[in-house]
Amino acid sequence: MSPSARPVPPAAPPPEEDPGWEARDPTLPAPRTGARPRASLPRRLLRTLLGLLLLGGLLLGGALVAGYLLVDIPAANAAAVAQSNLYLYRDGTVLARDGEVNRENVRLDRIPLTVRQAVLAAEDRDFHTSRAVDPKAMVRAAWNTLTGKGRQSGSTITQQYVKNYYLGQEQTLTRKAKEFFIAIKLEREKTKDEILQGYLNTSYFGRNAYGLQAAARAYYGKDAERLGTAEGAYLAALLKAPSAYDVTTHPEHRPAVLARWGYVLDGMVKEGWLTPGKRAALRFPDPQTARPGTGLSGQRGYLVQAVEDYLTDRGIVDEKTLAGGGFRIVTTIDPTRQALLTRAVEERVTHRLDPAANPTDRYVRAGAAAVEPATGRVVALYGGVDYTEQYVSNATRRDYQVGSTFKPFVFTAAVQSGAQTQHGEPITPYTVYDGTDRRPVEGWPGAPYDPANEDGESYGDIPVNAATDLSVNAVYAQMAVDVGPAHVRRTAVALGLPPTTPDLTASPSIALGPATASVLDMAQAYATLAAHGRRGDHTLVAGITRDGEPLPLPAPGPRQAVGREAADTTTAVLRGVVETGTGTAAQAAGRPAAGKTGTAEDDKAAWFAGYTPELATVVALMGQDPESGRQEPLYGALGLPRVNGGGPPAEIWARFTREALAGTPARDFDLRLMPGAELPEVPPVPDGSEEWYDTGEAGPGAAKRPKTPKTHRAPTAG
Repeated sequence: MSPSARPVPPAAPPPEEDPGWEARDPTLPAPRTGARPRASLPRRLLRTLLGLLLLGGLLLGGALVAGYLLVDIPAANAAAVAQSNLYLYRDGTVLARDGEVNRENVRLDRIPLTVRQAVLAAEDRDFHTSRAVDPKAMVRAAWNTLTGKGRQSGSTITQQYVKNYYLGQEQTLTRKAKEFFIAIKLEREKTKDEILQGYLNTSYFGRNAYGLQAAARAYYGKDAERLGTAEGAYLAALLKAPSAYDVTTHPEHRPAVLARWGYVLDGMVKEGWLTPGKRAALRFPDPQTARPGTGLSGQRGYLVQAVEDYLTDRGIVDEKTLAGGGFRIVTTIDPTRQALLTRAVEERVTHRLDPAANPTDRYVRAGAAAVEPATGRVVALYGGVDYTEQYVSNATRRDYQVGSTFKPFVFTAAVQSGAQTQHGEPITPYTVYDGTDRRPVEGWPGAPYDPANEDGESYGDIPVNAATDLSVNAVYAQMAVDVGPAHVRRTAVALGLPPTTPDLTASPSIALGPATASVLDMAQAYATLAAHGRRGDHTLVAGITRDGEPLPLPAPGPRQAVGREAADTTTAVLRGVVETGTGTAAQAAGRPAAGKTGTAEDDKAAWFAGYTPELATVVALMGQDPESGRQEPLYGALGLPRVNGGGPPAEIWARFTREALAGTPARDFDLRLMPGAELPEVPPVPDGSEEWYDTGEAGPGAAKRPKTPKTHRAPTAG
């Protein structure tokens, strides 16, 4: 074979190129063709969230559209044409009817511009430029309510008008939803001026006044068109809390009222509606005394007022809904005992007053309250001479010092805590204290305090029971320090005094009663002592219905406020006040009783607080100038040199208690006393003079005790 005929060897393959990917492991299954790589987890979550938001937006939008289409503007509600409230005694007989609407509509152009601006400054400063609803404000208000910053509505004036005229005051989601859609529709049908006019004519201002015109007449005795800027600002301030901001009914709320009034005026300055100079020149315009309808004359108005305060203060019914009427309210007031209490005050005080011959008699005001210790029910209440003549109730006002009627709370606190004197002696009814007038208290880290005794009397060494009979200030101021003023305050609150009681300050002076609790407050506290330390919060309402549907009431289940030995030992000491101390006039009740007299500073009030096992009653006489409202001393009233708690107040108490419990057998107190509190039976000294005996007992404070429970000085005012 020739060389040319030899086969040519195949060419070498070209060098293999790098494919750019790793070869598949032949042992693994082949991947599925056409599969897409999965998205990362964050991307999937984001897509899900966006989808949910989109769906939620669509649902919300659909709900808004549906709500707008389905909710129509209704006719005026019942509150716009309010009904009466019916108040019944505990036996079902009629006490009073209240709630007739006091309203007179007025055109917007008759209301001064500054008054309208004051309302806007108080309620909705952006009213003329904002929409009917403010979702941001509603969300903010809901958040503040949920986080405990106080209940807020977030409602515009348009929404408030819808609530006042078309809906109601109930706090429900359904009502809020309707309010939202009706407000939007209403803004399309009415001008801003029409809405503002409707709001001013339907808002509730207190004193049963609906609308600005009725409020102007009720508070200032003039038509709305004659209101000044300062008066308009006060009426605007009332919209937040009508009854609480009525300074004639609640003088103790005056600081809060002034703050709200200033807030309204400052808002007007901020909006450019009032110059700073004119703002600075304005002075608070005190409203006139309320003039209620004659249907609430006598004691009926005081009772209705107390019941309404009870319902609204406890959140059973809000004030505006109650004012709308339609409620049937059964009170705890016993008509027989109510009449007896009124008659006792009239016979012992009112009928004895002669203002023409004795100008001081013009100052005399009386208040009283009676509570059943076993139930906490208020069975009788005396507020004043006549509700149509004297609007402020003397039974519930909190602006007069309770005086020495507070001293039993100090002793109760001492027994409750097992307190000792500065020398380590346990405090019992027979512990001896120094009763020297103006004796400085010992052991108090604050400023020096040396209280004066009544009439500057000095008693020297004196046991606690005698010091209670004679109401010795030096003894009880020292005892308050021995116990601890803060513990004394806690005990008083536990017994029934509200923690917000003015001047209930933890200092040595707390023992002398500078606190200004009401007569009803004190009756509850003394009822707790009568009930062996078990407290059932006082109640004025036995039942309430509207349209036949009952409303729930708080369950005032009794609880042990202080130990039984502490309460009962206090009762034993207070029996001495009635038997031989400053309260002997109470013996006329004709049954075992315990009590304490009290006198406010400068004799501006005189008190007697007492109880039997069945009934606790507190009576107070107060001095007040009927024209200026200023508190005045009672020196010379009723023809007496001085009016003290052992005089007319104790006489009223005895007369009422005797008649209120007539026909029931007299019961003695079933007392469980602290160790060492029992009084030995010792025959009285024949000539009645004071003597002391050696008990033979060991221990501090036990060497001396009085031979008899009789005090060693003539009783004085306490």
